Amino acid sequence: MNFTESRAAYSLASIFSLRMLGLFMIYPVFTIFAQHHLTGATPITIGLALGAYGLAQALLQIPFGLASDRVGRKRMIAIGLLIFAVGSIVAALSGSIWGVVVGRFIQGGGAVSSVILALNADLTLEENRNKSMAVIGMSIGVAFMVALVAGPLLNGWIGVPGIFAVTAFLALAGIPVLYKVTPQPSAARSHRDTQAVPEMFKIVLGDGELRRFDFGIFALHAMLAASFIALPALLRDTLGIGEQQEWMVYLPVLAVSFVFMVPAIILAEAKRLMKPVFIGAVALLLLSQLTLVIDHASGIELVIVLAVFFTGFNIMEASLPSLISKAAPADGKGTAMGVYSSAQFFGIFLGGVLGGFAYGIGGVSGVFGVGSVIAAIWLVIAATMPQPRFARTLLLAVGPLDESAADELAKRIEAETGVFEASVVPADRVAYIKFDAKITSADHLNQYAAA
Repeated sequence: MNFTESRAAYSLASIFSLRMLGLFMIYPVFTIFAQHHLTGATPITIGLALGAYGLAQALLQIPFGLASDRVGRKRMIAIGLLIFAVGSIVAALSGSIWGVVVGRFIQGGGAVSSVILALNADLTLEENRNKSMAVIGMSIGVAFMVALVAGPLLNGWIGVPGIFAVTAFLALAGIPVLYKVTPQPSAARSHRDTQAVPEMFKIVLGDGELRRFDFGIFALHAMLAASFIALPALLRDTLGIGEQQEWMVYLPVLAVSFVFMVPAIILAEAKRLMKPVFIGAVALLLLSQLTLVIDHASGIELVIVLAVFFTGFNIMEASLPSLISKAAPADGKGTAMGVYSSAQFFGIFLGGVLGGFAYGIGGVSGVFGVGSVIAAIWLVIAATMPQPRFARTLLLAVGPLDESAADELAKRIEAETGVFEASVVPADRVAYIKFDAKITSADHLNQYAAA
């Protein structure tokens, strides 16, 4: 990437990841805080508070992205960050659980994820788009891991209201980064690789493989949200640690899960063993949930089971976006990712609600019983998946073409050995190509780019 592209990718990654950092820091510490300090707190309202932002995100992220085409990318991101900060302040000042529910829902109303990705696409050349997206994707993963360690530490210093206040500050700090550091695009354009396109929804929603992966991310984050209803009390009762010390468990557990995740991803992608790795990761999730239903009295066992859970979680978190990219239509990746992200946020919402309900009825075993059912359903769905096609996506700038010339160019590209699919969109002046990198190469296909 050139300097402008790198500046865009890293500045937008910082805005994206710091916002996610604030959201995730609440997970490990909120349940116990709510039980002792918020009026009206019950297991189900605590779960609703944890999941409320997911509902708003799921409902609004695609509309936010579409609105940015008309209103402007930076303006919509700034509005979203302000909304997010307002929600954080409402949650910080609330003495009741319902005030936090409202605050969390407002937080989710700042649904800027799709707009950030669209702005990133405006600022990068087609051939460098995947690199800049990788920077943003890695920053989100790092934010999640840092949040599980930083949340308990900050809770010991400033408490949960303080974490909400820090979250508001991080959101507001993103605005000067947006206007002072992130470059200004020459124009906002449509990017089918990063943005939802209304006419593609029917195709994407009708694709069975994409629905399979959408259920996967829904199930993954439903289990995660539900688990954090029970984990704080479980760590306290089993290991005798308070929420301020939870980082001492999460730090080594996440480190171990990362060590096992890396070779699993290499096997899945480089050795083309995606299906067995995928099924194995879902099986790890199911094993961890069932173990916590049956027996959660041993501290050593609990730490091992958490390492198993987060290994499966991290493998899926890294694999599912890749699978969506492989399975999506060449010119429908952005739409497929939009539906996928909405499914993820619905999973957070429903996982929080179901987890709270189950905790109120069956305690820790009830929560992980729900997780076991979700994981078992997912395992059945995963076992029936076909071997994914190992397709890479290539974007080529093809210059101005009329419909006839675009169709002719698409046919020529699709005739190349190793090309699965090609779509040339005259309005975008881009060719969207899916190809097998073991049969043909991006360098070879670059012959079809505009001179």
